[in-house]
Amino acid sequence: MKASGKKSLSAAFLCSLFSLLAMRAGAEDYDREPINYSKAEPKNPVSRLMKDMHAGKVQLKHQAPLGYLPSLLEALHVPRSSQTLVFSKTSLQRQRISPATPRALYFNDDVYVGYCQDGEVLEISTADPQLGAVFYTLSQDTDESPQFVRQTDNCLLCHGSSQTKYVPGHLLRSVFVDSSGLPLLAAGTHRINQTSPIENRWGGWYVTGTHGPQKHQGNLVVRGRTVPNDLDNTAGMNLTELGDRFDSTAYLSGQSDIVALMVLEHQAEAHNLITQANFLTRQALHQQKELNRDLGEAPDHVWNSTHSRIKSGGEPLVEYFLFSEEAELTHRIAGTAGFAEEFAKQSPRDRHGRSLRDFDLERRLFKYPCSYLIYSPSFQALPAEAQQYVFGRLWDVLSGHDQTKPFAHLTAADRQAILEILRDTLPNLPASWRAAEPKPQ
Repeated sequence: MKASGKKSLSAAFLCSLFSLLAMRAGAEDYDREPINYSKAEPKNPVSRLMKDMHAGKVQLKHQAPLGYLPSLLEALHVPRSSQTLVFSKTSLQRQRISPATPRALYFNDDVYVGYCQDGEVLEISTADPQLGAVFYTLSQDTDESPQFVRQTDNCLLCHGSSQTKYVPGHLLRSVFVDSSGLPLLAAGTHRINQTSPIENRWGGWYVTGTHGPQKHQGNLVVRGRTVPNDLDNTAGMNLTELGDRFDSTAYLSGQSDIVALMVLEHQAEAHNLITQANFLTRQALHQQKELNRDLGEAPDHVWNSTHSRIKSGGEPLVEYFLFSEEAELTHRIAGTAGFAEEFAKQSPRDRHGRSLRDFDLERRLFKYPCSYLIYSPSFQALPAEAQQYVFGRLWDVLSGHDQTKPFAHLTAADRQAILEILRDTLPNLPASWRAAEPKPQ
């Protein structure tokens, strides 16, 4: 009895210790087992392109003045209509960036590409199903065999911190900017995602599109180094062209589409949350295995702390995927680059022709508020235990059993539509989803 009690006490102590260490360090320890971020072999769209280039299946073409940009976008299936333009000096090649020479960003579901005028490199990041955001550069010098270089330490100073939930991730910020592109940090900054009020978005970014009387901080250059209290950005609202702001001939287009910006904001944070759920689950399972070994427990013994850590990664992902606390739109949003139309064509549709990519743009971003990234390789690669938690919670909400505050924005019609779309289009749904009937609402 005494020996058993001591073992139980020791187990409880070690379990608590593992949980404490996980809370204080866990997710940022991604260079250790079981993640091994820097040493693990990436398997993502860029690493596959590198292999195809090495095998001679793909050859990137250098075209002045844009260098490898057009060819790279084509090779990675990144649409030109996704172009957004940022003029704050907040990235790797900051000396190249200003209101007259903004940095262009392009993206699809898995890849982000950054281009600077006369830049030394193209900057690429991609959502790796097992490693989160993986960063590369591609030299803009003419070369018969252009090479991608994987970046770790330099990028992770910003893209692997508390700002990205201590996982390799993406970060979008809204800042006041002076005439040279320098951020006026004393005036405050905003980290941006789908929950951010429109009035706080797009500082340091160009924005094209119409949005009625809704105000934002885009297209704004502050004269001097002090932001006045009565700052008026009326001239930056509802712009459909940017020709008087910079020379657009140096870019693929002169647009920085407002709908593309909103999708980019949703997607970047969603990728971070998928990675967080992935890492927390794998770390919890790894540490549980070690704990069972050290304490002589059965290999399949499951600790409460493991459940807790899986929940701590899964619950924020469920809430974000279902657009909890999404900033409400008060007037219709319309883009200028054809991004919305191109984006909406890409997702599978249910038997009624509905898709998770269908836009609303009057009250909220999407008509059916569940993230299209549920189809992504990164989500599909979540550990089974994480997927089980997420699908269980999604069923709770969509079936009508969970009516709590984080999901109060979802009407019965919303829940039913999302449930039906997923049933028709997502192959790996739990069997219980297809057999069970939702609760009458």
